[in-house]
Formats: sequence, structure tokens, C-alpha cells
Amino acid sequence: MALPSPHFVVLLVLSVGALAAAQPLPVREQQQRQVVVPLSPGELVPEIRVAVGVVTYFHFDATIDRASVEVEGRTTRFQVVDVGDRTLILEPSVEPGSGEKLGVRVRYKDGATPAYATFSLVSHPALVDKEVEVVRRPRTVEALEAALAALQAVSGPTGLVFSGRLDLKGVQARHIEVPLGTQGGLSVVEGEAYRAGPWALAVVRVRNLPGQKPWEPGQAQLTRPDGASVKVRSVEMNKARLGPGEEGLVAVETEAPFWQATEALRLELLDKSGSRRLSIPEVKL
Repeated sequence: MALPSPHFVVLLVLSVGALAAAQPLPVREQQQRQVVVPLSPGELVPEIRVAVGVVTYFHFDATIDRASVEVEGRTTRFQVVDVGDRTLILEPSVEPGSGEKLGVRVRYKDGATPAYATFSLVSHPALVDKEVEVVRRPRTVEALEAALAALQAVSGPTGLVFSGRLDLKGVQARHIEVPLGTQGGLSVVEGEAYRAGPWALAVVRVRNLPGQKPWEPGQAQLTRPDGASVKVRSVEMNKARLGPGEEGLVAVETEAPFWQATEALRLELLDKSGSRRLSIPEVKL
């Protein structure tokens, strides 16, 4: 019996390869799902079904850290990996094999619990996840109460000590001499100054006169008598804004005091529009 010629063998191999390449990808039902991020490492990691030729969209309920996204086989198994502020888009070029799981890990930017969302990418013969909504499980009432209690403890006097913002030097307090009259439709009702080792704080009660536009502080400047500036760490108000005829407390926190407590600093408050300025010339911090 004559053996087939080498040319025939080559043609046969090419024909089989072409036939295999021409086989269409399996048709899978595309689904939309919601998955819940596990709260603890012991919980099962959600499995997301992916497929070649199908783009899977992840939608997160909070902003994610784009630089932190980890996709196993990112450079070798995927032809599309696109990360947005709240989205992750994946399209595999090679599907996970039978029983294979490719890990994905994403870190949230808000610092809430859980801090990470993790998934396992798998293949399924009949289903593929086209849209995946990723949510974090709401906390129980007990967990929220415990978190609130911890927050209150740290934000009180204990928190000041733990953070190093209250030391043996304690806190010195005095009244601020407020200017008479109005400036830009504003007046200063009263003021207090607080000085500690790592910080100083000027607190003034501001009144927005009737008939004026709403006001909210945008920035603050503190200047020493010699013209040198004092670094301002933050400007806060106990209200979002002051409507006509309303009063509110404005707190201006500074860096650690390096000036004498007897120096009279000039405090200037400027609203966010930059058009209404309030100047207080005798602030001793």
C-alpha cells in the first residue's frame, strides 16, 4: 500500500487547521448581575463568568483606586483591560480553562469597609456576565453603632491625645478683639483664640447682614506684624453657608505657633467668589 505524499499530508493538516479556526465561538447567554463584596477574607469570592469575544463591564458603587487594580494574567490573557473611576472593563483573549480561576482585586478610595473588592474570573459553557454591578453589603445596626462609638471616642479629648495634638503644654484661650462696623455686608460678632503646642485656632462668629447674598468662607490668611505669613491648615464653618441675616462660627487652624503670643496677627477671610473680604486686625493666638 502506497503512503500518501508529503504534499497531501501538508494539505490535510492545513485543511484541519482551517476547519478548526472556522468553528464559531460558542453562543452564550449574556447576563446582568449584581454581586456583593465579601466583608471578611473567610467569605466566598464572587465568580464572574467571562468569555472570548465578550466585553464584561464592572460598575462599582464608589470610586476605586485606578492604580491599584490587579488582574491576573493581565498582559497575556486579556486584550482589553480598561479602568475608570468607577468602572472596570475586561475582554479576555484566552478564556480560563476548566476549573481555572483568574483573580481580580480592586481597592476603594474612600477607606470604608471592605477596603477591597475581589473576584474570580471563570468560564461557563452557557453563560457570560456582560454587566456586573458591584456593591458593598450594608452594615448591620450593631456594626454601625460600634463604629460610631469608636469615632466619637477618637474625635473627643482622647483623640486629641492619641493624635499628639494635645500635650503637656495644654491649651491657652483668650478673647479676640473684633472690629466694629461692617465689611462687604458682613460683621464679626465675637471671637476666641486657642493656642496649643502643635496648633493654634482662631474662632470668630460671623454675621451675614440682611439683604446680602449667601456667604461661605473660601480661604483665610494670617499675617504677622512684620508681614510674614502664618501657614493656615484649614478653614471650617459650622454651616454650609450663611444666608441673609444668619450667623455662623468660622474656625481657622494654623501650624504650630512659632510667634509670640503677644503678637497681633491680621486675619483675613475671603469668600469663595473672592469678592467679599472680612479683615480682623487684632488676633492674638
